[in-house]
Amino acid sequence: MLAIDGGEKVRSTPFPGRRLFGEEEKQAVLALFDESIKSGDAFGYGGPEEQAYERDFGDFMGGGYADLVNSGTSALFVALHALELEVPGEVVVPPITDPGGAMPVALLNLVPVVADAEPGTFNAGVEQIEAVLTPCTRAVVVAHIAGEPADMHPILELAGGRGLPVIEDCAQAHGATYRGQTVGSLGTLGVFSTMSGKHHATGAQGGVVFTRDEDLYWRVKRFSDRGKPFNLEGDADSNVRASLNLNGNDLAAAVGRVQLRKLGGITQRRRKAAQEIGEGIAHLQAVSIGRQVPNTESVYWFMRFHVDASKLTVDKDGFAKAVAAEGIPVSVSYRHIPSEATWFRERKVFGNSDYPWGLPAYRGDRDATFPCPNAVEAAETHFTMSIHENYGPQEVEDVVRALEKVEQAYLK
Repeated sequence: MLAIDGGEKVRSTPFPGRRLFGEEEKQAVLALFDESIKSGDAFGYGGPEEQAYERDFGDFMGGGYADLVNSGTSALFVALHALELEVPGEVVVPPITDPGGAMPVALLNLVPVVADAEPGTFNAGVEQIEAVLTPCTRAVVVAHIAGEPADMHPILELAGGRGLPVIEDCAQAHGATYRGQTVGSLGTLGVFSTMSGKHHATGAQGGVVFTRDEDLYWRVKRFSDRGKPFNLEGDADSNVRASLNLNGNDLAAAVGRVQLRKLGGITQRRRKAAQEIGEGIAHLQAVSIGRQVPNTESVYWFMRFHVDASKLTVDKDGFAKAVAAEGIPVSVSYRHIPSEATWFRERKVFGNSDYPWGLPAYRGDRDATFPCPNAVEAAETHFTMSIHENYGPQEVEDVVRALEKVEQAYLK
């Protein structure tokens, strides 16, 4: 009998805690405090720890320039700001993303245009992006949701042919690879969230902007620190553009440096657990791992499962709820489509105006709603499961057993 009907659960004990922070991070923070107490100088931002973290991050990405900021949302805001895009205009945003993956566009007085998902995935594809490009398009933001890389080469070819910069949103994809290249290093800029739920963290909150373009890097640095004239001659006494204070700090960087050293092991163990779960359910008829782009390596911020409800006596939601009742950390849906959000539909950005859509000089489609049928279908045919690097053989076995048990009960 299924647990949802009163039967015994497959898993009656909690899944293991992640234990992201340990003694190494604690000692790094204590060393920073000890140095501050000894010297009498407070640690701040832009100091040795932050500079070292940024160098380490650039090395992790295979070479380039990194700027530590205070959140993933800020990272996207800074990256867009640094591109100095013409207003009014449009920026293509992902079909499924955290609100912070779209809101910075509107906050820069640019219209967010939502590209649909490639069928069967949570990420935009080249055809879906091309379908929403207009003469008003200024840039494209591509997210790698769940740690699964989007199909970047066709997107980059399309954008390059139109002269459009591409920002990769890697908030959920630290260390994921596309055709052997680390995501975040393929586009014009890569942005990352380093809050405590991500693959590696700089504390409770944080973010990183990455680029291989040195000139663009200095613009990033200026826009993350109130338009200060970094690397400019003749403007040393004046902030050169209006912006916000979005800096990271040395305390966050001290934690992040330790975390970066652990990141390779973190992603390797996540991949191992996910691969074993995938192999364990390969014989099932109605549930499978969500389709991924060939020649990619996901880092599984969460796992995505596809349900073929036509083979079952319940719908996807009913199936997922039954799996959750077996003690498995499952969420029924991951339907985070920007165009369905209240702030987007009601245009709640700048006071009582409908800017950026209502800018007098804007010549785009002011009434576009972006229904994103592929993204809706993906959200309604998939459920997700939490996974992290401390899942071992017992967790893998229990996930497989639960999926087998529930499918057997509901299979037509």
